Amino acid sequence: MNLKNKKVLITGATGGIGNSLVDKFYNFESSIIATGTNEEKLNNLKNKYPNINIEKFKLDEHSKIENFIDIANNKLGGLDILINNAGITLDNLSIRLSEQDWKKVIDINLTSTFLMCKFAIKKMLKNKSGKIINITSIVGHTGNMGQANYAASKAGVVAFSKSLSIEYAKKNININCVSPGFIKTDMTDKIGEEFKKILISKIPSGKLGASEDVSNCVAFLASDMANYINGETIHVNGGMYMA
Repeated sequence: MNLKNKKVLITGATGGIGNSLVDKFYNFESSIIATGTNEEKLNNLKNKYPNINIEKFKLDEHSKIENFIDIANNKLGGLDILINNAGITLDNLSIRLSEQDWKKVIDINLTSTFLMCKFAIKKMLKNKSGKIINITSIVGHTGNMGQANYAASKAGVVAFSKSLSIEYAKKNININCVSPGFIKTDMTDKIGEEFKKILISKIPSGKLGASEDVSNCVAFLASDMANYINGETIHVNGGMYMA
């Protein structure tokens, strides 16, 4: 997979999967802009990978996304690959879920993905090529108790990506999704051991995934090896959900 000098924008770069994405594309010698909201974690990334560009950016500031894409495009000298990895959870049972928490999750996980894709595609059309990989979730396919807002947002990303891929396939722009299952990150490390055992018992492979399992899949979809893959969702979940 030749990703050397490819111009890559990665959102949600400070989380477990985000860190792995930065590491993967850094090792492939891509030109990277990594975004997040945690300044300390962004600085840690910069110290570890001194050649990457770091941008602190809040995806719920929708009116600023077009300008942000312009900045990223100018800094990189183009935009070959967009990876929409950022997302939030605000969990609660549906009858207790506030409209504010519903809207915030939809705004960041779905609406910002739409806007990032919209303005990135305008740059990619000028280059006559591009790759977009949207990170979804297993619960966008299965649903999950207490995560109606999150599941809806991630299911929306899948449907949106399919529609987008149809619109721009002839323009040599590929849009696909990667849907992780339960991946070992700081977030899953906080899960109680008893619940974790129950969770793992439902995974045919008998273990949580690694963040690198996700970044490997993303790198493949971003490469020329995946040029004839479009509008697809690749599930990285150890067999927990089989589409």
